[in-house]
Amino acid sequence: MLLYLAGVVVLGAILAPPLFWLGHSLAAHAAFSRFAQYDFETYFHRALLIAAIALLWPLLRALSMRTWSDLGLEKNPRAGADLLAGFLIAALPLLCCGAVLVGIHVYSLRDAFLWGKMPAVLIAAIVVPVLEELFFRGFILGVLLRSFSRIAALLLTSAFFSIIHFLKAPKTTTPNESVNWLSGFVSIANSFWQFRDPVLLAAGFLTLFLIGCILADARLTTRSLWLPIGLHAGWIFANGAFNKAAHRELLALPWLGKDLLVGIVPFILALASWALVRGWVRNAAARTAQSLSRTR
Repeated sequence: MLLYLAGVVVLGAILAPPLFWLGHSLAAHAAFSRFAQYDFETYFHRALLIAAIALLWPLLRALSMRTWSDLGLEKNPRAGADLLAGFLIAALPLLCCGAVLVGIHVYSLRDAFLWGKMPAVLIAAIVVPVLEELFFRGFILGVLLRSFSRIAALLLTSAFFSIIHFLKAPKTTTPNESVNWLSGFVSIANSFWQFRDPVLLAAGFLTLFLIGCILADARLTTRSLWLPIGLHAGWIFANGAFNKAAHRELLALPWLGKDLLVGIVPFILALASWALVRGWVRNAAARTAQSLSRTR
């Protein structure tokens, strides 16, 4: 695992510059003009994901893992229900919180809803949860479960998830016009700056860690990825849609950060969502037990 993680970081740093250059060259065409708005750090994080997926096959071969059951995953007869429940459990509390924040003037409604940016939100809400849940809660957690207890595997996976998402170099580190073959390694060297700020640590990292724990727990209790995919999609969609309807009037760290997923308030909301997830899983298990007893 350590060799795999080191390989992901190194390969991601190597892939980031050509991926950035490719994206900005495609941006010259009208169909891909959106690519020009992304900075190098965005391409660097996508390069890390590409590297992680590319190196998964040799990792799984080395661990002699060939089927989903080897990762502790089973077919879920309630896949659709878990997917929808996870989406609603994540999205509704976040949107209600957004409405309250508008009411107390922390956010204010935009003059017009940014409908033109909603396709990007929808794509992110569909693609990102599937890829990240397959990687973090599918492969990484599944591998760790072979050597660690459930709690230890959950905590390690959540820590890795939060670190990957929390690491971000300052925007001034790599201006777009100065990207070169070493820019990925420069980003790695400067990515830990947020850990020096206790306010950012409390507002961002701890919330991400809790979200990782919720997603991992949902995967472990259902032995499936459908519930965590639904949760992940709900958070991304609600946060993205709210940002297209309202804009922040003031920054209230550590209570609330740059969006509805950063800060102590989102941390508390995530705890409430976790309780709802637990309740949903218990009720689903009870209904399954009742149906089995009736068939007998």
